[in-house]
Amino acid sequence: MTARNRKLIGAIGLIAFVCVYALIAMALAQSRPLQEASPLWQGLGYAVLGLAWTLPAGALIKWMQRPDPVG
Repeated sequence: MTARNRKLIGAIGLIAFVCVYALIAMALAQSRPLQEASPLWQGLGYAVLGLAWTLPAGALIKWMQRPDPVG
């Protein structure tokens, strides 16, 4: 697969992933356990939900940036 095709597939996948993740994160942020937690745990929960998407997105971007095989 060429780098151009990987970037196209990756960009579409990344947009879809972020949209789905945002909906899931919003639902979890409004869930009863997080809403009833202390402010410290709420802040920690929001921080985790806000940053958790970066790990899979980073892996996808790393895959997109691989060079084309030589030969």
